[in-house]
Amino acid sequence: MSLASFILRRACGLSLLGFMVIALAAPAQEPLQPLAGADTQQNAGQQPLQAAPAPATLHGVVRDAASGEPLARALVSVEGDAATAALTDGDGKFEIPNLPVGPVIVSIRKPGYIDAASSEASEVMDTISPAPHNVMLTADMPDVEFSLMPTGAIQGQIDLSNGDSAEGISLNLLRRVLVNGRAGWASAGSAKTRSDGAFRFGELAPGVYELYSEPSLDSEDMNLPVEAGRGSATHEWGFATVFYPDARDPSGASRITVAPGATVQANLTLTREAFQTVTATAVLPPAFAGGVSDYAVQVMDISGRVLPYPARYDSNAKLIEASLPDGSYRLSISTTLQLSISLEGQRQSFSLDFAQRRGGAPMLQGAVDLQVAGQPITNLRVALTEAPPIQVQLNVLRSGSGEQVGSSVQFVVTATQAPQSPGQLPDESMVTELASGRWPGPLVGQPIAPGAYWVHMQPAQGGYCESSFTAGGANLAREPLLVGQAGVQAPLELTVRDDCATLTLSLPQTLEAMRPGEEKYYSVYAIADFDSTVDPREVTLRPSTGGSITLNGLTPGNYHVYTLEGNTSFEYRNPAVLAALPSQAVTLSPGATSDLVVQVP
Repeated sequence: MSLASFILRRACGLSLLGFMVIALAAPAQEPLQPLAGADTQQNAGQQPLQAAPAPATLHGVVRDAASGEPLARALVSVEGDAATAALTDGDGKFEIPNLPVGPVIVSIRKPGYIDAASSEASEVMDTISPAPHNVMLTADMPDVEFSLMPTGAIQGQIDLSNGDSAEGISLNLLRRVLVNGRAGWASAGSAKTRSDGAFRFGELAPGVYELYSEPSLDSEDMNLPVEAGRGSATHEWGFATVFYPDARDPSGASRITVAPGATVQANLTLTREAFQTVTATAVLPPAFAGGVSDYAVQVMDISGRVLPYPARYDSNAKLIEASLPDGSYRLSISTTLQLSISLEGQRQSFSLDFAQRRGGAPMLQGAVDLQVAGQPITNLRVALTEAPPIQVQLNVLRSGSGEQVGSSVQFVVTATQAPQSPGQLPDESMVTELASGRWPGPLVGQPIAPGAYWVHMQPAQGGYCESSFTAGGANLAREPLLVGQAGVQAPLELTVRDDCATLTLSLPQTLEAMRPGEEKYYSVYAIADFDSTVDPREVTLRPSTGGSITLNGLTPGNYHVYTLEGNTSFEYRNPAVLAALPSQAVTLSPGATSDLVVQVP
């Protein structure tokens, strides 16, 4: 059932209840005499029909959220009926008549603009969609005011050092987003230059961006397979990746701030240079020699951030090859195993699955750092080692009041990439399952690529909450988990407890009923004052859905509750951000339920 249907049925149910109360409380009156000739038996016991409520009219104004000026020709539509829509006039005003009394969902659109509420929400998502507005319609409706935020753009020109046309150069745009309360990067689109070298990224939400070009070669597509004997080739010519304005790797990139309605100029100059051939051979452990059919190869900078230079493996030449301009790089190689055995004289291949025996399919991985300086690099040997599956020891603290841990209780731990240098933001917002399992454990998972990861324990079933999560004694709520070529070296230990607390959050009584006009709603976060890898659950409080919500499975201790209007997210893992926001303190006792009426802004 949709939110609109639920609200409509709730409102209709209350109206019917009110009618019944009025009918029962009305003073007794003399019954009406039936008209001559009427069928008195058919009409006996029937109540007089109640007049249908007068239709409502939705009216108001749409404004530019940046300037406050009215917006003409913005489309205001009511969900569920394509005919119930109107365009704003020259003063930004609109009017949609003959709507039924009750709650409706309204959306506003205009080319070159996004909903102001969507602009805030886009901090945590890759794409932007119109934000729904819940509106309570009454016969005496007040004016409703909506706001649209003008989008921005990044445009520029690419010039080539040799004076050739820069047509067809590929560019990528990254946008700063929030991932589990921390800043990160997500893709914001790609573009190619026109025949004059110009490019443009339009319809951008206000925010912070990074821009870089993809590498290109003069003579061939960089994704062509390796040819046998290419290891003796010297170099090719082309244009290296440039991070705006002129950096060779992400650490030197400048961030581009796009203000509402602004167009930012970002020009790039690409220098034609030699790309040196780099070839490598993977060296397998003795137990797995000859058992690999393919490799996944990535080119990274020294800090471990992936660069857009393609690398490839040719199974015929048995070579890994990349074409790279001068600079410092890390070549990362990984694989899952494909073993061949002989059965009755016939050779057969299959994937070796250690999932049942060891908790995860085996993966071989290795890396080598290299410096390209005007010469090809051949015959690199990269030693691969088997990365063991992730294992997490599971401990339970019992208070005696909770139920015993059963085999049905599932524990899940996920991970997101963490930056590996100061000031750097992770370039991946993907969530990877680190380990999972049931009591008594251990929790197990597939091997993951080398790097630094923030660990997140997911709320467990069965009333269990986190007590601590460590790696060799290091607190994983404060520092990332480091994964090397040989996997995780420090023992992982997750301790949970069975005396979790409950917190019920409610709106003030003055806001519990939905009033005529647009409904205000609030995003609420309960942030622990103590260290925890559990991400706080963002909840939305709306008058139309009862104005309260209950959070279960919280670790006992001191919390601060943050209430923000609308669909708002923030860096709740950043102490400086938390200190600047108003909050309410609450202490949750073990095994107890607490109630808090939130303070709305």
